[in-house]
Amino acid sequence: MTSATTGVRLDCDGPVATVTLCRPDVLNAQTPAMWRAMSDFSRDLPGDVRVVVVRGEGRAFSAGLDLSVAGAAGPGSFAELATLPEQECADRIADFQAGFTWLHRPDVISIAAVQGYAIGAGFQLALACDLRVLAEDAVLSMAEVTLGLVPDLAGTKRLLDLVGYSRALEVCATGRRMDAAEADRIGLATLVVPTAELDATVRDLAAGLLANNRDAIVEIKALLAGAAERSHAEQQRAEREAQTRRLRDLAGRGE
Repeated sequence: MTSATTGVRLDCDGPVATVTLCRPDVLNAQTPAMWRAMSDFSRDLPGDVRVVVVRGEGRAFSAGLDLSVAGAAGPGSFAELATLPEQECADRIADFQAGFTWLHRPDVISIAAVQGYAIGAGFQLALACDLRVLAEDAVLSMAEVTLGLVPDLAGTKRLLDLVGYSRALEVCATGRRMDAAEADRIGLATLVVPTAELDATVRDLAAGLLANNRDAIVEIKALLAGAAERSHAEQQRAEREAQTRRLRDLAGRGE
């Protein structure tokens, strides 16, 4: 599915779907129209899709929010949002967040293929994915604070889970840039590869995920995603229950 008006595209090839930000002339800077389109992709995704790859066209993943849109008058602009009643503004931001949070879906594994800039909304889009493969030229920054704003596209919890409170605070409160080597060192990157090998590495990773039982992977993702909120005893119970479901399913005794 291609949309020249929104600047983002969904392509499906069997069990792999690819979301491509396709505004390379502005380093894939993001707009509210793109977020709405990405939210719609969740409803458009065929049922046999197991892996979603998110990438940027050209030399950058995404340089962040398109300030020429956000800073102008009109729907989704800072000026328009500031005039809304408090709850209506929050509801509008919730709609924006939906363009990111669908990548958390329990039935798919999402992979961000990050080259060049992943700034602000671009960083948060990478964080929305389950796995992040970074090219060696990747540059990441949670830059919202430099505009007097906070990260609001569902990125703060994901960042905290990956790097811990102190590092997450430092990254968000300074808005500084980090390279791929640092991102790897602090736990943000799943893999770091030479830029020329990014696409091939992502394909290999997707193939590795697809080689295994879909229902087992869905159970594994649920176990790990909920582990931080469970006690040891609760996690052990969740493991037992998941394994029971798998055993019954493999024996043909599932409901």
